[in-house]
Formats: sequence, C-alpha cells, structure tokens
Amino acid sequence: MSKLTVSLLALAGAVNAASLGDVKHVVLLMMENRSFQHYFGTLAGVRGFADPNVQINPNGKSVWYQNVTGLTNETEYLLPYWLNHAGGEENFNKSMCLCAGANNWVPTNQAMNGGLMDKWALIDDPQAWGYFKRQDLPWHYALADAYTVGDAYHAAISSNTDPNRWFWQVRVTHFLALVKNRYWQSSISLRDSYPKMQSGTINVPGGKQALGDGGVILDDNQANGCTAENLDCLPLKWPAYAQYLDEAGVDWRSYQNSYQWATNSGLFYFEAFQNADVNSSLYKRGLAFDGENGLDAFKASAAAGTLPEVSWCFPPGNQQEHPPQTPKDAAWYMNEIVSSVINGPHYNETILMITYDGKLSYLYKAGGWGDHVAPIVSPNGTAGEWFEDPDGELGYVPSGPGIRVPLWIVSPFTRGSHVFTERADHSSMLQFLEEYLTAKGYNRDNVTADQLSDWRREHMSTLVNAFDFDHPDYSIPNIPTPDVPISDSDGAILGMYNAFCSVEWPESCSSETYSGAIPYADQTEENSLVFEDGYRGVRGYLTEGRYLVFASNGYALTNPTTTQKQFTATQAAAPYDSISQRWVIHTLTPEGTTFHITSAVDDNYISQQSSLSVSASGAEVYNITNVGSSQYILQKEDGQYLNIGSNGKISFDPTAIPYSIYSVTYHT
Repeated sequence: MSKLTVSLLALAGAVNAASLGDVKHVVLLMMENRSFQHYFGTLAGVRGFADPNVQINPNGKSVWYQNVTGLTNETEYLLPYWLNHAGGEENFNKSMCLCAGANNWVPTNQAMNGGLMDKWALIDDPQAWGYFKRQDLPWHYALADAYTVGDAYHAAISSNTDPNRWFWQVRVTHFLALVKNRYWQSSISLRDSYPKMQSGTINVPGGKQALGDGGVILDDNQANGCTAENLDCLPLKWPAYAQYLDEAGVDWRSYQNSYQWATNSGLFYFEAFQNADVNSSLYKRGLAFDGENGLDAFKASAAAGTLPEVSWCFPPGNQQEHPPQTPKDAAWYMNEIVSSVINGPHYNETILMITYDGKLSYLYKAGGWGDHVAPIVSPNGTAGEWFEDPDGELGYVPSGPGIRVPLWIVSPFTRGSHVFTERADHSSMLQFLEEYLTAKGYNRDNVTADQLSDWRREHMSTLVNAFDFDHPDYSIPNIPTPDVPISDSDGAILGMYNAFCSVEWPESCSSETYSGAIPYADQTEENSLVFEDGYRGVRGYLTEGRYLVFASNGYALTNPTTTQKQFTATQAAAPYDSISQRWVIHTLTPEGTTFHITSAVDDNYISQQSSLSVSASGAEVYNITNVGSSQYILQKEDGQYLNIGSNGKISFDPTAIPYSIYSVTYHT
C-alpha cells in the first residue's frame, strides 16, 4: 500500500456522524431564468466580480466589457451595473419585474459567442448585464450564507426552459390536461413556460437515444408533434428518470399545484406519462394533485415526516422567478419549501437542492441574464453533444452546457457558509440521485439514467463532494421571512408583477421602459465591479476564479513580501482577510487538479521548495487534491507534499497534512 493511500485512509478514518446512505429524503426544486452573476456577482467568497482569473478576450479587454456599438453614442462598452443604482422605491419595484432579453437556442449561443461571452448587450438587451445586491435579494443571500452555494453550476443546454428541464427530469410547460378523460389540451399560452428537470438528454444525434425519439430538443414546444423533422418533437419516447425510480421501487413524488399552473413538471411531455392509466404509479406519483395546492401537500408531508425518498417541487407561475415574475415573490415560495424542510422532523436526514433552468421563453422576451464564465464544452465531434444547428445559423456546435445559474444545497451536511467549486450542470442532479439511491441499497443499474452522455458523466460533478458527512451541523439558521405575495380578494396569489408592475408600468418587462436607467456615461470598474468583503469554506475539487487561503494547523501559507522571495506560514483565523495569505490558482489544463499558484501581493509564483518566482517559467506545478471532509492536500511535481506543521513551519514531506481552503473577497 502506498504512503499516499495510507495518508488518505488516515484522513478518512474518523467515525462518520452520518453518510449519504443515511439520508431519507432528497428534495429538488428548480426556479426560472436567473444567471449566477445576475444574482450573486457581489456575494462574498464566490466567483463573481472579484474574479482574479477573469477572461481576457481577443480585443484585449476583459469579458466585463460588453460591446454596445449601435445601442448608444455615450460609450462603446458596458460594464456590469447595479440594476437599482438610480435609487428609490420606483426603480427597485421596476427592476423586480424587469426582463433581459431572448434566451432561446439561437440568441443564447450568439450571446455566448463561442465562449467569449461578450454579446449579452447586443443580442439580448443591455440590462442583461445588470445585477442585484444583497439589499435587493435579502432572502437569497441569507440562504447562501446559511448553507452551501455552487458557483460553477451551469444550465445543461445553451437554450431555454424545456430542454434544460428535460435534462433535469422532464418538462411540461403549460399543458392543461384533462387527465380524468385522458385528453391533452392547452387552454392558456403555450409560451408561458417554466423549468423542468428530468431525463439527462435532449436527443442530440449520436447520443444514447435514436434520433426521432423526440428531438433534437432545442426550444419550447408544448404540444404533441414537431416544429420540423426530428426537431422539438412531442411526446418524448425515451424514459424520464422518474420511470427508472418507479420501476426500481423508489418512493418518489412530484409536488405541484393544480393543472392551471402545471407548467413546471416535464413529466407531462413523456409518452409513458401521457399514456399512464389513472390508477398507475406513474400517474399517481407524477400527474395527480392533492387538491389545488401542491405547496400545501408538500408542507404537510414535510411536517409529518412522510416525504418520499425523492421529491420534485414545481412552483406556480407567478412565484417561479421567470421575468417579469419577481425574485421577491419567488423568495416567499422558496422559503415555504425551505422552512418546511429545516423545521420538519426529518431535517437531520434531508437534502434540498434549489437551482434555475437558465432559459427564457418567447412570450415575454424574458430571461436572458448574462454571465461572464464560459462553460467547459466537449471536444468537437463528441457523440451526443455536437450537431449541426437545425436553424442553419450557428453551424456545427455543442448543445451545452449553458450559462452559470445559482445553486443552493440545504442540509445539515452543507450547513455554514461554503462555496462548492466543482463544474456541474443539471445532469449533476441526476448523477447525485444515482449515487444517493445506490448508497441506500438500490441496484445501481436500476437507478442509472442510461441516456446521459459519457462526456457529461466524465466531466460534470455528481455533487457528492459538496457534503461533509463527518461534520454535520444540525443547527437551524435564522433566515428572514419574505413578505407574503399580493393576493386578490379571494386570497389567490397574484404576485407583484400581476398586481402592481403591469398596472403601473404596462411595458415594465421591455427594454424601452428601463433604458433610461442604464449608466452608459457613468461607469468605472470601481463603481461597477462591486463585491462584499468576506470568506467561505471551499468544497469540491478546485476550479479557477477565486482568491484562496490555504490553512492548516492554525496557520496559512503566506507571502511576507520580503526581499528573499520566500513564502512561509503565519497564524491564520477568521475572517482570513490578510492579503499576504491570499493566493490565486492557474489551471494548466482545461480540467484537472494541477495548477500554478500566484500570490495576490505581487503576482509571484510558488516555485521550487519555498521560493517565489517572478515568472511562470520558474513556477512549480502543484496537484491540489480534494480528499473529502472539506480537506485538501498540496503535492509538488516531485511527489513531495507541501505541509504546515503544528509549529507553523513549512516542510516538504512524503506524507500529506491536510488543508482547509477558504475563498475570500476583500478590498484590501
């Protein structure tokens, strides 16, 4: 047995307080159409506006500078800007109901521009580059502070709701089904769509399903039939992941409101569900509703401790954050779900994940919020990932992943202010369910989504490393209670847009209404790229985009800025705000765990032994490995480990001493 193996076994040797197999309930909730940067660019300790690895494009400018040629005479470029910079209640209310621009298949790919991520203003609208702060989204930020937020989680497809939700599970948008009579009809706008997560594929040619089973699925189509040959076809003939669960005997359930709002669950789009008998398990678990309020049914199950092993929750249309529906109203709905979970009798054994589909629909020209981090994509020609754009505008392109979207992971095993840094997308949740159910004793073959591409499995996280089962924290956080949404005289929720914005500003979702507030003439990096001071514990394998503190035995790696050009270790403790202890990693491959490491003090590289080098040519390669329980080891290219002893001394040894890593954002 190798010394490294012995070291890793020793690190994992502590008695587990819990394990993935001990979890009783996993709850998945998907909201609508918000990018990570749009919500959390200013959040402390994440890859946001303090990004030290920000992409520099061929024009010599960073991706922060979005071209606005032809949109204004005041400037050539638009920096990210606070949507409420003008101040006042009216501006805040209007921004809550603001839309950004088209985000279906073609415009999303055009805005992402082959990974340059530089055409959000031109292809969508200028406000696509706008963002909120903590004061705008107090509940969202509080939940991020209380638990773990993912800052490298992407939409699965660079397109809109239906494709992303089908990847996540299955998708339904605005199918009002007269299920008792087994007829399917649409009685409201088919374009008023919401997110679905549900099968791990959109039927890209060369993938695990035969072409013609429903796709390629690139845009929303909510009626049986195709928009063109082998394009956006319904019903989907491959199995939804819920079918795997059903056949494996897993206890699962879809929670949603009545058919008037049954727009979030993609299960309705799958042939097996459309053909399901009303007495079948598929129908009862996936299509039946408990009265008119799925939220009440979920809350009752959580309170009674009777949630199934896997739950999908789907919010009503006026509470799911799809612009012009507001973050304020969505916060109330999400808080109802979160509060039910954390105050339920099985909180200690429950995991709740909340994310966004990353899409937009045609109806309002809504969604479309931009993000600066380009997703990693598969090599040209990868089976099940690349194909010829059927619209004839984009050429031969990958299907995704798409833009970054927010992710919260709520559980005692993700409690505390952490950031999960692994690359992930909506397929990651399916992979997590596979791991979870296998840990519970189900046969892996029976709970594996066969249609997920090999590339996604190899390159997208299973999310398991976000959890620390060795050190659970069962305390209940103090999260602010959002305002109850505006209701009509009968108590039915209308929401801020329907009851207020659409009355005061009938065009509040359009760019023209809001264009006067875009600060073209008053923008600098100092007043645009704002962020909070603070830190978060890192979880998962490392990716670029953060200032990091490497702490061990009460000390942290330190650049003392002496003339000797040597790094050392000095005492470290929260809030980890010393710039001398701040480092930046630079990946040596598109993926992997090998990096160069530079100091935030002077950009010098960690070099041979404990020396610092002014150039990359003198830098040493470090393999930074996640060994579980939020611990990491740093191995030099010669095989030795960089350690900090209990006396605070740097050493290089054949066995590893683990580090905790903190992602920090400070203005000093």
